Amino acid sequence: MRLLPLRQAVAGTLAAVLLAGCSASVAGDTGSGTSSGSSSTSSSGALFSGTSVEDVLDDDVEVEAGDTAYDEADATAIEVSGTTASSDSDAVTVEDGTVTITAAGTYVLSGDLTGQVVVDSPGDGVVRLVLDDATITSPTSAAIDVVDAESVVVVLADGSDNALEDAATYDDSGEDAPTGTLHSTADLTIGGTGSLTVTGNSNNGIVGKDGLVITGGTIDVTSVDDGIIGKDYLVLADGTVTVDAVGDALKSDNTEDAGTGFVLIEGGELTVTSQDDGIKGVQVLVTGGTVDVAGSTEALEGSLVVIDGGDLELHAADDGVNAASSDDSTAADGRPGGEMAADDSVHLVVNGGTLEVWASGDGLDSNGDATVTGGEITVHGPTTDGNGALDVNGTFDVSGGTLLATGSAGMMVAPSTDSAQGWLATALGSTAAAGAEVVVSDADGTEVATWTLAKDAASVVYSSADVEQGATYTVAVDGTSTTVTAGEAPAGGHGGPMG
Repeated sequence: MRLLPLRQAVAGTLAAVLLAGCSASVAGDTGSGTSSGSSSTSSSGALFSGTSVEDVLDDDVEVEAGDTAYDEADATAIEVSGTTASSDSDAVTVEDGTVTITAAGTYVLSGDLTGQVVVDSPGDGVVRLVLDDATITSPTSAAIDVVDAESVVVVLADGSDNALEDAATYDDSGEDAPTGTLHSTADLTIGGTGSLTVTGNSNNGIVGKDGLVITGGTIDVTSVDDGIIGKDYLVLADGTVTVDAVGDALKSDNTEDAGTGFVLIEGGELTVTSQDDGIKGVQVLVTGGTVDVAGSTEALEGSLVVIDGGDLELHAADDGVNAASSDDSTAADGRPGGEMAADDSVHLVVNGGTLEVWASGDGLDSNGDATVTGGEITVHGPTTDGNGALDVNGTFDVSGGTLLATGSAGMMVAPSTDSAQGWLATALGSTAAAGAEVVVSDADGTEVATWTLAKDAASVVYSSADVEQGATYTVAVDGTSTTVTAGEAPAGGHGGPMG
């Protein structure tokens, strides 16, 4: 078998959102989840309670996605210009550059506003804000601040270009003050087919203090702190989203309420650059879409990370995927001289999709167990011995898919010896340079796999359906061969179980 060529960038556009089979999935712009029951999530991490995203979501809170469809005949027009606005509705007031909406309904905003839009609708019903070539720049606070509402849907009108920008310093810095350019205390849905540029000069870009669902549109967020936050959950169902954040790019951070704090990616195209974590949640769940973490400290981080599908490319200055407790008090250093015990509240699962990791720290790192049942995984791991391409503190079970991990040899970790699928792991005779060809052959000389190293490497871990446990293989790099018995881990590694 010849491995697929390694990608240098995510290519192509997702043709359809993968929605089937997920009880809490978001069907386009209209659906809402139906999952219920108690969750395994706690402040000390997510106790492993499922083998797939569908299983996990059965224990999580219901995802509420608002409807972006509306009848133009029933909509209220709000024309903004400078610090003023005009509208025929009694539910719209304007004072000192602040446009306040006080009742449920559909409101179409267009024009340029130097001020802010405030939603303060204490009654029942959805407040739908249609941005139709609207630019809102606040000199004092958030551009859009949802103070009170049952739920809010922001619709990006077809063909429209919209922009939101907040102040560098907010006049109100109290406990209840907004913390993002688009800030909502209510469940928030963003969708449509237009575009939205969000600039966070003071803090975060988009903040949902309850749940946040993105069902469409082209959204570009730049922020001096976190990019997009959904406190209870953050769901990307569709759309093209780009985030450039100094803090975390995408985050769901409720570690107190059961069944919350998850980031779910079902579809769409996501590209993020972060000086901290790329995607972070108590649970990080992926079923589809394309995800490109172009730069980060750690690309994916959660107590529970489950990947059922999708096309992911992750670049990290530290760990590519880090499954670790969401409770910082339980964190420990698992480096040589103080190995860390496995945390049974932590799990990394890959069931499908394509996962390519470029990491200077650990490539795939689980402080608990790790399970691979399918998918195509390629890890370009570290070149120094302080980290490893794979780092698993508990059981590392491989029963399907293809796993290729290359990197330094000082902290090699291999799958468990009782894994259902065969694997081989070996240190190379010397460090091989990027560009070298690696060939794995069986005892008869038949090639099992071949690839070209994208980074310098001193070790190889490989698993596929073509590897027979207990059989002998040869790993050849630029003419230098190493004999390996599948299922036998080499001695001398650190940082996790050696099979």
